[in-house]
Amino acid sequence: MIPIPTGVRVWLATGHTDVRCGFPSLALRVQEILKKDPLSGHIFCFRGKRGDLLKIIWQ
Repeated sequence: MIPIPTGVRVWLATGHTDVRCGFPSLALRVQEILKKDPLSGHIFCFRGKRGDLLKIIWQ
């Protein structure tokens, strides 16, 4: 289990994401679409099209 510090928010992307794209592309989506800083310490989750893959950005 990974302990999550107090005050960290978990953001779930709605819909599906092409999980073939790398973390820089996902970080850019966080900046442009959510208007959030991907290095803020919050957790950003993206799910694959079939729903069996999950990519998480957490700094």
